[in-house]
Amino acid sequence: MDNKNKFKAVGVIGAGTIGIGVAQNLAEKEISVVLIDISDTKLKEAKERIRQNIRLYAIYDKNRKAYNIDEVIGRITFTTDYQTLQNVSYVVENVTENWEIKQEVYKKIDSICDTSIVFAANTSCVSITKIGHIVDRPERVIGVHFMNPVPLKASVEVIKGELTHDETISVTKDLLEVMDKESIVINDMPGFVSNRLMTFMINEAAYLVQENVASAADIDKILKNSYAQTMGPLETADLIGVDTILHSMEVLYESFKDSKYRPCPLLYKMTHAGMLGRKSGQGFYKYNTKF
Repeated sequence: MDNKNKFKAVGVIGAGTIGIGVAQNLAEKEISVVLIDISDTKLKEAKERIRQNIRLYAIYDKNRKAYNIDEVIGRITFTTDYQTLQNVSYVVENVTENWEIKQEVYKKIDSICDTSIVFAANTSCVSITKIGHIVDRPERVIGVHFMNPVPLKASVEVIKGELTHDETISVTKDLLEVMDKESIVINDMPGFVSNRLMTFMINEAAYLVQENVASAADIDKILKNSYAQTMGPLETADLIGVDTILHSMEVLYESFKDSKYRPCPLLYKMTHAGMLGRKSGQGFYKYNTKF
């Protein structure tokens, strides 16, 4: 059976930046998507952002296939009703990195979805093994750490929980192959690989700013020019969200009890001031939005 035919529909929970990227990527590959969020307002915003992103990515990557916007949007069902997940063949969860919220989501979908369905947690720091213990079938829980922007990234960090079955990994690889993604399978540890390294670098860069060693722009320029990075660590922090980076560092610090993961005080100061990066208009840099 062709891999595409294995997935009659995929549920995507959470219509934030990564969630809409996953939904768009799937719909572009002619897979039906059920995109769930908590309000019709958020879903309306998600639909418009997907429209904008399809246009934007076509400009950004001239070699990218041209997609019919209406056809892509037409493959996505925008809903607040979790019961629609009864008919999907795979679920990707993208809700906020809040343990209490994640618990409720997994309890809900575990009672709705067929027992054969894989639950993929798109998380940057929450333990896949811990998530697996929420549901009745931890062997069907796996981590998929998509990078932003999802449709343009070629690989995905796939995290094997302590109880994740090989079949779950295989099905996940099949889905990611349809999405034109390479699967890089790793084991479950706090922060995994990409987030553990990335947030550590961002945190250290924040210390350099706090200590007046160099400006944010100069720090980013050194990293980009010396190591061929397309974005510097502090530009990356602004893109992801300073508050999100802070939360990731707090998780690493709590998990390892190692002082090297102590969050930089500047990250707390910026978060308390609402200087969250691109989404607020100001972070380590200023943007032409709210500020």
